[in-house]
Amino acid sequence: MQETRPGIPSRLLDPAFVRELEVLRRRLEIRARSGASGEHVARRRGGSAEFQEHRPYSPGDDLRRIDWAAYARTDEPVLKLFRAEEDVIVRLLVDTSASLDFGEPPKFEAACRIAAAFGYMALAASERAQVISAGEGIQREETPVRGRSGLPALLRALSGITPRGGTDLARAIDRLIQKNKRAGMLLVVSDFLDGGPLGPALTRAAAAGHDLVLVQVVAPEEIEPSYEGDWALEDAETGAVVEVTMDAAAIEAYVLRFAGLCEELRQLAKRLRATYVRVRTDEPLESAIRRIVARSID
Repeated sequence: MQETRPGIPSRLLDPAFVRELEVLRRRLEIRARSGASGEHVARRRGGSAEFQEHRPYSPGDDLRRIDWAAYARTDEPVLKLFRAEEDVIVRLLVDTSASLDFGEPPKFEAACRIAAAFGYMALAASERAQVISAGEGIQREETPVRGRSGLPALLRALSGITPRGGTDLARAIDRLIQKNKRAGMLLVVSDFLDGGPLGPALTRAAAAGHDLVLVQVVAPEEIEPSYEGDWALEDAETGAVVEVTMDAAAIEAYVLRFAGLCEELRQLAKRLRATYVRVRTDEPLESAIRRIVARSID
């Protein structure tokens, strides 16, 4: 397997994909602001930014922000921070439930590549990014990383996730906003085949100031099923087996139910001023990333 750099699988970020992301990252706007000093200008009324303080330089920070006069005096690189600028964190909440292991290629592969893409764009802009694995609640919460130097750790975290078990995204989102008082971009990548109500948790996240991006990853056969006859279907998450007869009426009922789920997510995104993009595993991911950056509602 070729690698983009030592230890980083090219299946997540191949060179052609990275070139596309370098163009798109300049168009990415993060609406949430966390309140700490950093790169992004806050949406505030008033005058221009005023100097607040210095902080030590960290690998990956924008070299243009170094105070060279202070460096000449102290021989220590420091960055200028301004009162009207705020730090941003991009939280990448990836559904790790067993239903994501479905499809060819598996939905989980596309989910991780989408998370890697947004992690790359955030880190390339000297922002912070964090990987959160979510199944029946939060499974693992990685330490946030900043700047391009944090990319290997972020990609290793994504590469180390295995889809298994059930789903409770609402529980994971509620726990996340309880633990993290600072708002940021919350990118939720899932198939959203969750038996519980998700709307209230997303509403609470939006009310807390989070910039919500919902990415639904689906396999083509989930949209246009071609199964006919008698089937014994096993739930990937619970192991329960149900015997069904897939005739025209059953397929129509399934299609209507699946369309209802997508419409529910679409209306939720409109109400919360969120982004909602549905990604098929057989479409180029570059197209999906462009729609997300454009803040589409599919």
